[in-house]
Amino acid sequence: MDFREEAAAIAPELIALRRELHRIPEIGLDLPKTQAAVLAALEGLPLEITLGQSSTSVTAVLRGGKPGPVVLLRGDMDALPVTEETGVDFTSEHVGTMHACGHDLHTAGLVGAAKLLSAHQAELAGDVVFMFQPGEEGQDGAGHMIAEGVLEAAGRKADAAYGLHVISDMVPRGVFTTKPGPMMAASSGLFVNVLGKGGHGSRPQTALDPIPVAAEIITALQTLVTRRFSTFEPIVITVGTFHAGTKYNIIPDNAKFEATVRTFSEEALAQVEKESVKVAEDIAAAHGLRADVRFDREYPATVNNADEAAFVAETVKDLYGEARYAEMPFPVMGSEDFSRVLENVPGSYMFYGATIKDDPDEAASNHSPRAAFDDSVLADGAALLAELAVRRMARG
Repeated sequence: MDFREEAAAIAPELIALRRELHRIPEIGLDLPKTQAAVLAALEGLPLEITLGQSSTSVTAVLRGGKPGPVVLLRGDMDALPVTEETGVDFTSEHVGTMHACGHDLHTAGLVGAAKLLSAHQAELAGDVVFMFQPGEEGQDGAGHMIAEGVLEAAGRKADAAYGLHVISDMVPRGVFTTKPGPMMAASSGLFVNVLGKGGHGSRPQTALDPIPVAAEIITALQTLVTRRFSTFEPIVITVGTFHAGTKYNIIPDNAKFEATVRTFSEEALAQVEKESVKVAEDIAAAHGLRADVRFDREYPATVNNADEAAFVAETVKDLYGEARYAEMPFPVMGSEDFSRVLENVPGSYMFYGATIKDDPDEAASNHSPRAAFDDSVLADGAALLAELAVRRMARG
């Protein structure tokens, strides 16, 4: 099987699919147009297809001609609430929605892997599960699919799982990178509503102003990170929204903010959950106000199996040469719900450089309205997924 050559032959149709998906981005768990495009692309392949009940997921099982392990390959399909500013001729047709994180490439690449492996069905010593997942961007699509049985879709639990994520900056084009152990952080949400008493801006002494109290809480949360945790325990608390008031001379009744919290260890997560809530409640109380605080645990840390990460590195180097692989020196604070798969199945996640710039540091990052991805990388990404499946099945 020469997946590189075979993938190059179908590259034009993968690029066309990616651009079709890029034009019709959809958000969350309900992606009817995306699902329809995936099903059309898989039509005619020898796959057992199951559609999600709680989402528009697609699970496709390829039965190999010989007995062997089950390998799961995953591609996420959802987009982001971002208005595109790339200027590409296949730009989003849905204003306010964009494939700013490259999931259109993930989907097209997984379709490519399905086509490559289906062409060799009789030779495969095992089964492959293709996990087309909606709702990665905060809706826990992986959790929904796991609850509906994706890990056991072949009739027995998957033995290994792999996924890749394209990066529009940081990583040189065509380079794959991963690491053993923690690769991406756990994510949680902190939601704070400071409840005061509104009044006239000229008479603050007659009101209970929630805005400075909320601002003080935000500052204290940054101090919490630097003074309550070891410098060797990475913690991030970033406030992404702050809402209060209707006019400059009116003290509002309340002030709300929301923050994302990133951690790697369970110990740090438990501590930051307890102490961030206490900081918010106690500062509000000190000023005679009250804070309603909610801390939501979202995705766990993405932790690669050490042996599987080494296997990915070895496969990349063997397939594409040493220059196409770089081990990540540090984990990143982004999060991923593929972490839920890796909690249950040994495997490895990886990043894949798809920048349009010769210098990736000059490129816009994932989630930017200017994030752009070079779809020439699609064929090699599909070939790698197929190669990982075949080699992992051969290991038994």
